Formats: sequence, C-alpha cells, structure tokens
Amino acid sequence: MSVRCPSCGAAVAGKFCSSCGASVLGRSCTKCGHAIAPGAKFCPSCGTPAAGAVAGAPVAGVPGGRPILPLVIAGVALVALVLVIVLKSQGTAAPADGAAAAQAPFAGGAGGAGGDGTPPDLSTMTPRDQFDRLYNRVMTASEQGDTATVARFSPMAMIAYQNLPDVDADARYHMAMLKLHTGDITGAQALADSILKVQPGHLFGFVLNAGIARFQKDDAKVKKNYAAYLKALDAETKAARPEYQEHKTMLDSFTKTARSGGGN
Repeated sequence: MSVRCPSCGAAVAGKFCSSCGASVLGRSCTKCGHAIAPGAKFCPSCGTPAAGAVAGAPVAGVPGGRPILPLVIAGVALVALVLVIVLKSQGTAAPADGAAAAQAPFAGGAGGAGGDGTPPDLSTMTPRDQFDRLYNRVMTASEQGDTATVARFSPMAMIAYQNLPDVDADARYHMAMLKLHTGDITGAQALADSILKVQPGHLFGFVLNAGIARFQKDDAKVKKNYAAYLKALDAETKAARPEYQEHKTMLDSFTKTARSGGGN
C-alpha cells in the first residue's frame, strides 16, 4: 500500500519520494530525539516544530546516536576545509572518477538520468545503486558549494548505506567521505580503520587516514600513512581491485603526492 510524501504529497511506494526525493521514513526531533511520524507538525514529546526534524532514524555510528542533521549544520563550516584538504589536495573529485558521476541523481538540481526533469525512482533501484546515486549527488553538491543539497541528501545516503546487504571497501570509503562532509571525523576514522582491518594494505584506508591526519594537522601521522600507502602500492596494484580502477584519478594523484612527501 502506498503512502503520501510528507513533503510534496505524491504517492510513494518505497522509502523515498520519486517526485521530490524526500524520505518518507519517520523523523527524529532535533531537540529530544523522539520519533516523529511522517506528516506530523510537532514533536509529540517536547512540542518542537517538526520542520527542524531529521528525516530517517538516527544513523548508526554517529557519536551518541544523535540525528545527523545537527552534525550537518555543525559541519557546514568544516566542509570547505575538508574538501580542500581531503579532496582537492588528493585529487578526490567524485564526479571525475567515472561515468557514474554523469548519472548522479537529481543532477543539476532537478533532472533525472532521463533528462526529462523527473528524478529517478530510488525505490526501483538495488540498495547499492541507491547508495551510489545518493553519494554522487552529495559529492557533486559539495564540489559546487551547495550545502543545502548536502544537508538534504546526506541523511538519505546514510540510510541507504545502512540498507546495504553487504559492505565492501568501496562502500566504506564512500561512507567515510560522507561523514567527512558532515563533520563526523570520528565516524570517518572508524570506517578507515575498518577498511584496513578487513583488508590489510587496502589503499583506501591509507588515503582516508592521511586525509584525516591532514585535517587534524598531524604531520607525523600524514607521513606515516604516505609511507604505508607506498609500501602497499605494488602489491595492491597487482591485486587489480575494481574499486581502484573506479577511483584511478584520485589514486594517481595521491600516489604522486605521497611520493613527493606531500609537496606540490
């Protein structure tokens, strides 16, 4: 049975509205954390207006189990700095890493993959396709300085990540980048550590660790991860992991930076 989107009123069969992209899951009050039903105007626990509520349940892995939107707002001031340090200095521009960027959902703010102004119906996609599309949308918006779109789609992308039937290093890397873009440095670090725990020597773990260390201005940790990356590079290159080819532009740039010791 379909439900109505609490944002635009369109009929929705899945978790996200195919007309406006809004989540139709329950929301959480930004003040007390109590669940708010779709369409409700006020929190039933404390009376806070639901306009400030967070779409979707609180995301696992966020410190204290807090809703994600306050982290997005608190992290807005960090977004530009994180982009400069973690993305630009390492060449990590998601849209440049492959054709998938050209198919990012709602590209240009409204149009879908078909270019007819209708956003793609996320409910018809696999969980991984949903996550990848939403991730690319956030990355594109971040690169354009569109913090409103980052705040809108980041919670959706994080919910999509939770729905993945299995999580590989590529998904963890993308999720870590999302957490960096919402100011959750601790969450990004945990994901970087998990990549290396599951696959010791995986290049994405060192890339993330170095980026986080640069953000934290820990030069010793930056150099340590550069060295670890270069030590693992030959073996990992021979492993020919699919995610390395997808992110070849970023890895080539990071390799150059690591070999130069971080200099330009």
